[in-house]
This record gives sequence, structure tokens and C-alpha cells, in this order.
Amino acid sequence: MEGVTVVQLGIFTVGDVTTDPTTGRTPTEAERIKAMVAIARKAEEVGLDVFATGEHHNPPFVPSSPTTMLGYIAASTERLILSTSTTLITTNDPVKIAEDYAMLQHLADGRVDLMMGRGNTGPVYPWFGQDIRQGIPLAIENYALLRQLWREDVVDWEGRFRTPLQGFTSTPRPLDGLPPFVWHGSIRSPEIAEQAAYYGDGFFANNIFWPKDHFKRLIDLYRRRFASYGHGTPEQAVVGLGGQAFIRRNSQDAVREFRPYFDNAPVYGHGPSLEEFTEQTPLTVGSPQEVIDKTLTFRESFGDYQRQLFLMDHAGLPLKTVLEQLDLLGEEVVPVLREEFAKGRPAEVPDGPTHAARLAQVTATAGA
Repeated sequence: MEGVTVVQLGIFTVGDVTTDPTTGRTPTEAERIKAMVAIARKAEEVGLDVFATGEHHNPPFVPSSPTTMLGYIAASTERLILSTSTTLITTNDPVKIAEDYAMLQHLADGRVDLMMGRGNTGPVYPWFGQDIRQGIPLAIENYALLRQLWREDVVDWEGRFRTPLQGFTSTPRPLDGLPPFVWHGSIRSPEIAEQAAYYGDGFFANNIFWPKDHFKRLIDLYRRRFASYGHGTPEQAVVGLGGQAFIRRNSQDAVREFRPYFDNAPVYGHGPSLEEFTEQTPLTVGSPQEVIDKTLTFRESFGDYQRQLFLMDHAGLPLKTVLEQLDLLGEEVVPVLREEFAKGRPAEVPDGPTHAARLAQVTATAGA
């Protein structure tokens, strides 16, 4: 969406293929892939700003090729920002990332950004010829090369983890000479917060599992370091947050319907109770007003921020249920959140990044 949106509101998917615990039915990979496309289209229909997909290379997940999926979605949407909720900067070749996402940028008329991450699946490193013990150095070196490939027409480069480049030009070049906006995603690593701050990029804290105090420390570190590197004040740093919600018109129905999915979810099933998890993490299972109220508390903990993404299509929930969730999110939650996030927001706090707004800023700076 290329209009002015102070906080971009959207959804992200991990693309899990999970048995529905209430019916015993497991969708096929084809059904799950098509469901993710339908969910993205629905997100635009109900007025959301962002659809983001993870990147996984192991069962039970299907989104191994985010650019293929996002390119397909781009063809049938007009406003939706298409993002990754992880691009594996450690195990993907930076040259291929540079080419793939520049191509997607052109096809989607700039409605593209990326979230760099190391992922949460250790075996992915040897699958792609890398050593997990080098995870942080790989993330740092590969991203430095990616930035250079996007910003220099001819690149000479040599590093530790791939063959050197001599006189190399990545094609196509970024749209309008402006690379996609980059977020660095982390749930545990201060080094990644530092990396985001160093480059003046966004920092996305997917705080769906751990208590907020842990993520507050990471975000506070990022804000301080963003300022120390001269990119602006701590309040001008670009922050994104994750969340989870299951919505029904009254909370009793929501809890009753979602409990079997929570209890059997591949990530957190058979662990803390639903009540414990909702108390300690951003997960909200309840009415639209409860989702609004809890989401608004994030601002108190983390400051004014730029992007809020919800996970809503996991744990075996059927597509019909997810689409109903998006109707409630778009009709009853998002309009109130937009209004409330705008209240009292300091003028110097930036809006959520878009290609059009960033291009206008570059043009204005060049003409100054």
C-alpha cells in the first residue's frame, strides 16, 4: 500500500502443513500453497497492508521459494506490500537474493521488502553447504555483499564464505535504483540488532514465543545503536513486531474453538497451557476488543513502531476459519488500531516504509 500508513498492519505465515486436530484431516501441499495465496488476496481485500511468508526447506513447511509465491500473488493484488518473514541470509547465495528480489521488485511495482534471518532449523546449514557454527559471521558477510550488489553496478568482492566476484553486475538492477527495504529479524541475537542498527535498516522482533522483557532489551539495544551510528534519534528507528490472534465475536467461543489447535500445534503444543501462553506472550484468543487492547500495549513496552504482523493461519486451522479471522481483523480490529496508533504519535517518528515514500525522500535529498 503506497498511501500514508503510520503503522503497517498485516499478516505473516510460516506455511506449515498441519493435521486439523478436530477432523484428523491433513491438507495436501498443493492445498496449503493455494490456501496461502487465498489468504494473501483476502488480506488485501479486507484492507491490510502487508502479507509476509516465511522460508523453510523441510517438512512440514511448504514455502521453500518465497519469490515464486510472492510473484504469483503480486499479479493478483494492487496495494499489498509483499514481504518475507524470513529470507535465509545465511544459506542463500547473496547473488541469488539480489537477483531474485530485484526481479520481484519490478514485477510488483516496488511492493516488496525482505526480512533477513538465520531461521530456526539447524540442519538447513549443511543442506546448503554451510556450517551452523558460522551462523552469525555468515549473516554479517552475506548481507554486506548483498547491499553492495544492490548499490554498485559493478562489484569486485572477496570474503570468507564464497568464491570472489570480479567485475560482476547483478541483474536486474533494483527498481528506480532503490533496493527493497530490509528488516533484520531476530528472536535471540543482539548481534542482529546491532547489524540492523549499523546499516540503519529495520529491526523485526518476532516476539511470539518469549516474554516481552527479552524483546524489550533487544529493541532498546537496536534503538540506542541506531542513534549512535548517526541514523537519527532512538525514536526514529524502524521497528516491527510479531503477534498472534484468534478472534471470535466473544472470547468464550474463541477459546473453546482455538484450544484444540493450540494444544496440538507443532511449535508450542503439549507445553504451556493456552492461558499461560496468552498471559506471557502476544497471543490473543478472544474478541476483537481484546485483540485491540493487547496490541495497543505493545506500544507501551516498545515505543512507537512501524509494522505489526499477526500469525493467523497455523496449527491446522482450516482455510475457511482463517478467512473468517481476516474478516474480523479487517473490519473490527484494524480500523481501531489505525486510529489509536496515530494518536499522540510524535511527528518525527517515521511511518511504515514504502517504495514510493523512500523514493520521494531520496529524490528530495538529491535535489537539496
